[in-house]
Amino acid sequence: MSTYIRVPSPLGELLLTADPDGSLTSLSVPGQKGGRTPQVGWREDAGPFRVAREQLGAYFAGELKEFDLPLRAEGTEFRERVWRALEGVPYGTTVTYGEIAAGIGASRAAVRAVGGAIGANPLLILRPCHRVIGADGSLTGYAGGLERKVSLLTLEGTL
Repeated sequence: MSTYIRVPSPLGELLLTADPDGSLTSLSVPGQKGGRTPQVGWREDAGPFRVAREQLGAYFAGELKEFDLPLRAEGTEFRERVWRALEGVPYGTTVTYGEIAAGIGASRAAVRAVGGAIGANPLLILRPCHRVIGADGSLTGYAGGLERKVSLLTLEGTL
């Protein structure tokens, strides 16, 4: 059974979910493409989310640059490789979809698939897909909305 909590943030009310072991399984923003909503049988419980709430608060206050939380999101082996690569993109920097593809050993032709995996990232902010930009430097796609991507990159001093 999943547990969840809603957390206020500058991006709107975040929805965090966790598995029975307390690992975070998703972080969604309001209106997110493919975002989660509480399901029948899920239990609202702030307990497993204390550290996540503290770290998110510090991040939005500009005091935390790297999250240290147990994350568990399941996807295909390819998606999981892409998501692990996202975790390696440092605060205050950006990378391109092509750089992510090269970093996981995927071919140039796989850039579109990398974009699909990034778009399916269930742990927004925590796995920083907002730091991925187009090859021409454009702020392309973000499941949470481009205005939120701009807000996050501005917070991190990238814009």
